[in-house]
Amino acid sequence: MQRLVTATAIIVAMSSAAMSDGVPSKEASEGTFAAKPFSPYANRKFPEMPLWGETHLHTGLSLDAGAFGNILGPDDAWRFAKGEQITSSSGQPVRLSRPLDWMVLTDHTDLMGFAPDLQAGKPEILSDPKGLEWYEGYTKGGEEAGKSAFDLITNFSQMTLPEAIVTAYSPGADAFAFTWEKIVNSAETHNDPGRFTAFIGFEWTSVPKGFNLHRNVMFRDGAARALQVVPPVTQPPMGSTNPLDLYDWLEAYQEKTGGRAVAFSHNGNLSNGWMFPTEGTYHKGTVDQTYVERRAKWEPHYEITQIKGDGEAHPVLSPEDEFADYETWDVGNLDLTELKTEDMLRGEYAREALKQGLALEAKFGINPYKFGLGGATDSHTGLTTAEEENFFSKSVSVEPSPTRIEHPFIKSELGQIDGHQMVASGYTAVWAEENTRASIFDAFKRRETYATTGPRIGLRFFGGWEFTEEDTYTRSPAIAGYTKGVPMGGDMRPRAGDAVPSFLIAALRDPIGANLDRAQVVKGWLDAEGELHEKVFDVAWSGDREIDANGKLPEVGNTVNLETASWQNSIGSSELLTVWTDPDFDPNERAFYYVRVLEIPTPRWVVYDKIRFGIELPEEAQLIHQERAYSSPIWYTPEG
Repeated sequence: MQRLVTATAIIVAMSSAAMSDGVPSKEASEGTFAAKPFSPYANRKFPEMPLWGETHLHTGLSLDAGAFGNILGPDDAWRFAKGEQITSSSGQPVRLSRPLDWMVLTDHTDLMGFAPDLQAGKPEILSDPKGLEWYEGYTKGGEEAGKSAFDLITNFSQMTLPEAIVTAYSPGADAFAFTWEKIVNSAETHNDPGRFTAFIGFEWTSVPKGFNLHRNVMFRDGAARALQVVPPVTQPPMGSTNPLDLYDWLEAYQEKTGGRAVAFSHNGNLSNGWMFPTEGTYHKGTVDQTYVERRAKWEPHYEITQIKGDGEAHPVLSPEDEFADYETWDVGNLDLTELKTEDMLRGEYAREALKQGLALEAKFGINPYKFGLGGATDSHTGLTTAEEENFFSKSVSVEPSPTRIEHPFIKSELGQIDGHQMVASGYTAVWAEENTRASIFDAFKRRETYATTGPRIGLRFFGGWEFTEEDTYTRSPAIAGYTKGVPMGGDMRPRAGDAVPSFLIAALRDPIGANLDRAQVVKGWLDAEGELHEKVFDVAWSGDREIDANGKLPEVGNTVNLETASWQNSIGSSELLTVWTDPDFDPNERAFYYVRVLEIPTPRWVVYDKIRFGIELPEEAQLIHQERAYSSPIWYTPEG
């Protein structure tokens, strides 16, 4: 069932071969590995470690981040991501435990230039009554600044911003152009190929009537191409909230510059069912041939976990999955102007979208929800902190303090999301040939990425037709993985004879983190009657536990000490390695498979706050959780 190997074995072995956007043939994969020299490490031309990064971070240039009091700029954010200690906007020294390898900085495009002018009290802001109100709230700081910022966000989402302010900070205005130049040039300054990759990017913040349809955009290119364009906005009269118009912009960028860019969405859990449509879209469009083709082309990736909740699964959609209710945000839309109903959930969560994608592929011949997975913070502090003990939260108003848990993330007449529900998540790991824009971007395109909720868990996942237990008896399982199968994000090679899918799975704990509880394979499939199904398989686990009569694996245990915010690695395993074969395979059914790896229980960030600040926590606050990693899926499509 499972095999444990040394840490060096897993992390060195979980390596990636060079691939184009397509899936390599078996012959091409075999050709990647040169004739074997005596040294098993000689002649390798593929990475030996995952590259860790952030795809979603805001600085003080974003309208809402600046209104909350963020005074850090792009240079500060880049320095922090590279491992430097800086001072946060609230005056606290802060540093990451380990540098990142790459990052995409994604300040909002709408109202570029507004936030610095708000902070400075520029005439363009103060001359408008609403602008003056926001400025006064900002200058008071603390809770008042938070209220002012949320009022700004509500006006933004409801499209009731003052017309004069929108005009002054939209494409064509000097403030907008100069801000875009600053963002691009800062990324160029900090990009250091081979050491640290700084991606040019932005957030296209579509949130019509509070329904979260946000997309981040990542460029493969540098300033020479990025400065030939200005990014698109969503506020009228110049902007649009329709994703199809974003696809038009991406197409125009590619045609004009010869460059490349992709988009990826996030927080479907705050869209009230509109993120993953299957029939009609929010903008009164139809999910037709054109829609599925364009979405498949421009959105190869999905941000599955971040500060505003985990988006893998929901217990209503996956009632048989005891781990589906993880960091769940299901109160309503982004600004809580509309509450959630259960019928909305189907269009909000990644696992369900992957399933619906199979049905749409059967109908249209292309799968619009064939995406790789990643995690991000969506921090608006300029600080990419995704560690529980080092969590600087969503905005400056709730950076570490004795009272930050008391402040709701959002509150309306309909309900609220409490401060203790913030999630210290997440990061994206990429299997790329080298640490450069081109190599990492190409890995995103082929979906060879995985998400974690913060820990730097090593994870490799290969699918094929002939993996055996012997493929785990090696320090280099990736050689078998690429030779005999395809990596995460790929399509299974054509089936030969009556073969059954087999999967090579390797997981390694974060070197400074918690041990692993288990590795699971999540399968989704479309049956002959057009019905969609899912099943979660425990495939490797720590200790001598056994699957019970109900098909469940007993809990791993719990060593968390809430009085010291600590745990012990006396349970769990440091590594898991196995080959698993699908026992329910039907060659006539479309299917996908992805891996979910769970850590042993550890304290949430609120417990660290309790210890450090000597505060009492709300009774309803979640204190312990099991952090996790999600691989990108591997898909199987029947022939014919």
